[in-house]
Amino acid sequence: MGDSGFSMSESAVPESALVDPELSAAQVPITRHSPERLRADADSRALALLAAEACDDRKAVDIRLIRVDEVSSLTDWFVICSGLTDVQVRAIARSVEDSLELEAGRLPLRREGQSEGRWVLLDYGELIVHVLTPQERSYYDLESFWGHGAQERYISPLQPGGSDLTASPAQSA
Repeated sequence: MGDSGFSMSESAVPESALVDPELSAAQVPITRHSPERLRADADSRALALLAAEACDDRKAVDIRLIRVDEVSSLTDWFVICSGLTDVQVRAIARSVEDSLELEAGRLPLRREGQSEGRWVLLDYGELIVHVLTPQERSYYDLESFWGHGAQERYISPLQPGGSDLTASPAQSA
């Protein structure tokens, strides 16, 4: 414990927030281990899995989910996949947009690269989807750049050898 009187074991949530029923949820701070944060983590993972499923629907190649919330404040999750042509890249991105709008009521905050079709980025705040051609993906190598985040390989339930699990930990190459 330092001179501030605050130790790392003390909660960052003010004691009054724990006992005052008059405080709204917006007034209670969300800490790393609060129930609100745990729900947000589950929601962002569900959104990432929904995006991965939409990528899979358009036959995306090598779909990866990378959890970056522990290492960056940029976003919680990346979904990275490849389309073999610029037409397929745009179709995958459109599938993600349609699926997240229909299933989660979400529209991207930003989209980049749709006209070129070599690298489309869809920013949903807590989720960023990258759809790239194999050449762009190899050149920028986002998986290595964000390698310190937990990575999972999406496995289609329809794929031979696929199981009821929609994602499994990525194997080290």
